[in-house]
Amino acid sequence: MTIAYEDMTVEQRRPNEREAPMDTRPPGVYVTEESSGVRMIAGAGTSTPAFLGYTEVPVSDTHERTAPPFDAGERVIPQRVRGWREFADRYSITELGDELAALLKKQEDNRDLTPVELKRIQVLQRCFTLAEAVYGFFANGGTSCYVVGFLTPDQPVTESTLAGDTDKRTGLDGLETVPEVTMVAVPSLWDMTVAATESSTPPQPDLPTGRALIDKVVAHCTKQLNRLAVVDVPPDQSVDALKEFVDSLAAPDTDEAAFTALYYPWVRVPGVDGVPRTAPPSGHLAGVWARTDAERGVFKAPANQSLRGVLDLPTQLTDDQNGDLNDKGINCLRTFPGRGLLVWGARTRSSSRDWRYLNVRRLVSFLSDSIRRSTAWAVFEPNDDRLWATLRHSVTSFLTDQWRQGALQGRQPDEAFYVICDGTNNTRTTIDAGQVICDIGVAPVRPAEFVHFTITQQLAGQTGGND
Repeated sequence: MTIAYEDMTVEQRRPNEREAPMDTRPPGVYVTEESSGVRMIAGAGTSTPAFLGYTEVPVSDTHERTAPPFDAGERVIPQRVRGWREFADRYSITELGDELAALLKKQEDNRDLTPVELKRIQVLQRCFTLAEAVYGFFANGGTSCYVVGFLTPDQPVTESTLAGDTDKRTGLDGLETVPEVTMVAVPSLWDMTVAATESSTPPQPDLPTGRALIDKVVAHCTKQLNRLAVVDVPPDQSVDALKEFVDSLAAPDTDEAAFTALYYPWVRVPGVDGVPRTAPPSGHLAGVWARTDAERGVFKAPANQSLRGVLDLPTQLTDDQNGDLNDKGINCLRTFPGRGLLVWGARTRSSSRDWRYLNVRRLVSFLSDSIRRSTAWAVFEPNDDRLWATLRHSVTSFLTDQWRQGALQGRQPDEAFYVICDGTNNTRTTIDAGQVICDIGVAPVRPAEFVHFTITQQLAGQTGGND
């Protein structure tokens, strides 16, 4: 920033001083803003999930709304939603709820329902699985999400359909065009494994098909590197059955395991249409992640946090069961006297020390994504000492800010990270190949999962108190 004092007359200048153009402004202080040339790194977002699930365009649409509903073509591509009211309007929740309420009322009155009506109840309930997840996200502190719909709630979804098409922007591949997404959840995943039936009892999900769909979601997140899969375990699973199921997923020592977060059990919710139901918890957990990011930062483990918009948990876990599931990389939801419903786990499925904790994996993804996006200016710049120094300065300033916020360990910045971008790692070979290399190392803060206390009882007459 340059401050110019315009109060000098021409006669007061030294003889050899170049004469400036005549300025017609009155004497005073004028500020001219000039770029310093310093390249700053802006932190990428961390709190935007994408939800994939069943949706349906109703036959009739007579309700007043603040925004028009999406048509079939719009529902199958990623749509940004900024609140529950917007989702309810855009995805016709009122219309679908009215139809479901009428059918359930007929069932409660002990009136015989036709097979077509029984199947219709299942179809509508499947649409509300997605709605419950989105509502849970906003109820727990989320502010913005993306929704990708599938328009055949009476039919299963194949692996290729879930994967989608990049050009048509459908399915998981459609999310590649939305870089701000940092979580991916498929609350309708277990409904997607089987077709709806003409029965009063919904069909049981197909576990092998569910595993294949989970693999697709996790593979997408692993490829993108900046997002994690929030996975719902199968419904109505006992602890022993769940451990067996988890063992059949990708091995804990793989990259895929590091991008996977599992939660158990499902939750009992009041229902966005006033009909209580059991729902997958992924939407509520995405909201908890977003709330923790806003209140503390992405480096804070999203655990020991209250779960809002939930009536109760259909499965109550003991400490021993919690410990067994924790070892498997399954994060538990618990009820504690006087404290309510809490998220009691913050692990990925990875067995690696580096990627065992959710906040570490998410922090590294955040740092990498932020640096990658904010250094795109360096492409095609002259690959010399000036470029290396600018990159070092930008990355060092950014990581120093993260250290000051508590994201990195160490008493001093040089204990928290290092940045190397000079002639030692940018050799003639790499320069000739058109590459500029910046080596970065960080020491993330890990959560204190187990806090140990040593209590020593002092005998009478001895000095000191309890430790």
